[in-house]
Amino acid sequence: MGISAQAQHVMDVNTKKLGAPVQPTMYGLFFEDINFAADGGLYGELVKNRSFEFAQPYMGWRVFGRVELKNDGPFERCPHYVVLNDPGHRERRTGLENEGFFGIGVEKGKEYRFTVWARAPKGSSQIRVQLINPSTMEERQEFVQQKLDITSTDWKKYEIILKSPRTEAKAQLRIFLSSPNSVCLEHISLFPVDTYKGRENGLRRDLAEALEDVHPGVFRFPGGCIVEGTTLDTRYQWKNTIGPVENRPTNRNRWEDTFDYRYFADYYQSYGLGFYEFFLLSEDIGAEPLPVLSVGLACQFQNGPDAHAAMNELDPYIQDCLDLIEFANGDVNTEWGKKRAEMGHPAPFNLKFIGVGNEQWDDLYYDRLEVFMKAIRAKYPNIKIVGTSGPDSEGKMFEKGWQAMRRLKADLVDEHFYRNEDWFLATPEGKSKYGNCGAMRYDTYDRKGPKVFAGEYACHGKNKHKWNHYEASILEAAFMTGMERNADVVYMTAYAPLFAHVDGWQWRPDLIWFDNLRSFRSVSYYVQQMYAQNCGTNVLPLTMQGRPVGNQDGQDGLYASAVSDKPSGEIIVKVVNTSRSAQDVTLNLQGLKGDHQAQTLTLSHDGMDDENTLDNPTRITPRPGTCAVTAGKKAATIEDKVPPMSFRLYRIK
Repeated sequence: MGISAQAQHVMDVNTKKLGAPVQPTMYGLFFEDINFAADGGLYGELVKNRSFEFAQPYMGWRVFGRVELKNDGPFERCPHYVVLNDPGHRERRTGLENEGFFGIGVEKGKEYRFTVWARAPKGSSQIRVQLINPSTMEERQEFVQQKLDITSTDWKKYEIILKSPRTEAKAQLRIFLSSPNSVCLEHISLFPVDTYKGRENGLRRDLAEALEDVHPGVFRFPGGCIVEGTTLDTRYQWKNTIGPVENRPTNRNRWEDTFDYRYFADYYQSYGLGFYEFFLLSEDIGAEPLPVLSVGLACQFQNGPDAHAAMNELDPYIQDCLDLIEFANGDVNTEWGKKRAEMGHPAPFNLKFIGVGNEQWDDLYYDRLEVFMKAIRAKYPNIKIVGTSGPDSEGKMFEKGWQAMRRLKADLVDEHFYRNEDWFLATPEGKSKYGNCGAMRYDTYDRKGPKVFAGEYACHGKNKHKWNHYEASILEAAFMTGMERNADVVYMTAYAPLFAHVDGWQWRPDLIWFDNLRSFRSVSYYVQQMYAQNCGTNVLPLTMQGRPVGNQDGQDGLYASAVSDKPSGEIIVKVVNTSRSAQDVTLNLQGLKGDHQAQTLTLSHDGMDDENTLDNPTRITPRPGTCAVTAGKKAATIEDKVPPMSFRLYRIK
């Protein structure tokens, strides 16, 4: 590259002028129960429909012999159970088989905790519990088995540990009645013993650890559209998700029937992964919890104006918000703080934020939100309230949403944008075509208004190019430099969606993919991780020829941002090259003296459509390195060649 061209790529970083604080919540995670993210995913339960509470009670089960279904069980909100009766002949069998979630994954040498609530009407009975491979060519279908004696006429919880002698990705659970006496079975459950943090009713370890490894600052839950529900009676209700798991009612998932071209009739929520578990997970991974609650509106995409709670019917919804804050923060002597303590967490969760409504829009939402905000602020004035600008990233309704949020004085406004490559790459010169987009999006935002929570976003390729391909991840990295540069406006961000089962997805791209035994972290995951683990504490001014670096005219596809990290005393510079050519870049570190060595982390790859996979989970990952920092009279400098379509991060002491 010639000298004049190279000079255009001199980036001046003022290392002594601390800019806006970068919020600890800047880079976070958003959990939505889509793509079997909860049951069948992060939640460790391996049995589908464990309490026979789906609309079709035997969904997920195959029953044989003399099996009865009854609904007068020991748990008020989960009343169904089965009775296994003698089949009437010594050569016949009674029992049931569970298919799990696209099969049951077990690993060789690992232990699995089988539990069941049971009673024997005649005082004693026995069942045989097996893990089977029904399609095996071996002599026996079962590969591990234990007998379990049921010894009481009263309902009791029984437990056995099954140790798998082999790895099977799609095993099934089979239960035989093995005595003449009948037995009643309820809440039939199978968990890995080795869950995240070793908890019963715990989380799948590899998926939870992937969240922890991001080092997220905020964790939004339990989802977006599921908060609303297809109808109000199927909205997510947090009070149904706490207390003993045996008595948490099943709910129909909002995503069950949204996509008839990827339809899953058995997509329900057991609520085993509930608000208590979400708060625990937030605490475990070091993230601020951000629960989102219903504002009394069912999904506006799926319903007309008459499907929602009327303005005079909002009191129960408002009370849910107030009670949730008490559940999270209340003293153990309060009604809901006591319930939290009874579940095992006497100390408060120190909730600071609450979202009211997900992706609603227009006066139907604004009028309701105003009532919620008045009630919350009257009782909990220190809680930050997150409103929403609706489903659009620009346009008339987006602008109307922001006007309403300013008028109501929302603390943060949740923006969502699933857009194509052109949107993420747009320059100020191309703004008229796409609206306010690209890495310069937030440079023109009102500095005095509500702060931004970019709560759902991802680059979706054009022409149905919707998968986790490398190019999209690099464009997301480029866009994020604009979020970081404008940390005085942008306080929170989260890619979406988070999880997807390879056999059960309905939406992509997604951050983390998995099957019953394995998982892989997408390239977009590593982009998020690079930002979150290098968040810094204050923005540093970074310019090229006096202008921010956001693919502006003459910047040749380059994007950049810089932060200072007070605890480590380091300067962190992020440079993204979205051009198809390597770019010579000079980082002019003003105020830094002496020779240094910079640690680098580089995400670079040749195939734009390539991605990580279950079989090759680390195909594209960040690679560490170093580069020299040369002393100068006025500034230390880094001379570097940034690879084409790459993201490079520099840490300098």
